[in-house]
Amino acid sequence: MLPDAAGAVSARAAAKPDEAAVIRAVQRGDQDAFEQLVRAYDHSVLRLAMNLLRSPEDARDVYQEAFLRVYRNIHTFRFDCSFHTWLYRIVTNICLDHLRKRKVRREEAAVVDTADGPVDRMDSFEEEAALADPERRLWNSQVSIRIQTALGELTPRERMVFELRHYQGMRLRAIGDVLGTSEEAAKNCLFRATQKMRAVLGDLI
Repeated sequence: MLPDAAGAVSARAAAKPDEAAVIRAVQRGDQDAFEQLVRAYDHSVLRLAMNLLRSPEDARDVYQEAFLRVYRNIHTFRFDCSFHTWLYRIVTNICLDHLRKRKVRREEAAVVDTADGPVDRMDSFEEEAALADPERRLWNSQVSIRIQTALGELTPRERMVFELRHYQGMRLRAIGDVLGTSEEAAKNCLFRATQKMRAVLGDLI
């Protein structure tokens, strides 16, 4: 027997009954329920922040800020989307703020003026102990620098879409949901990001 449309909707709404109960308990002020919710998502939040920002320190800051916002705003969650989407939207918004700040500081961070003249901070990595295969190490270093340069050419939103698609493996519709936009807008943003990456990386992709 085929379920009717109302039944299908009910099934989707009841997909995670335990989680829904936990969320409602948090909304009533249950601290234990909030800790349970954090435990359920802490690894995925930290992994997402780390993949997007590539900085353990920044990822930890995002992790703390994200769950603080969840705690403060959980009463606004109305179950009109999945909690996972709502939480990822919070995390990506915080990451976007970090990426925007980085873009403003990018040129200043790349080169530091010293008494001996400008010094590229990447030099410090080159001075670490020589490896058995210096040519391979040099190649890896050059590739890494070019990838970071290419990512730096993207707007914060383009970088976010590119990272969510290629490093998180998310579908464009899910990316649109997380960023509060349409699937088509996410697709167009990914296209622009990919074109910019190709312009910088060229022979590497």
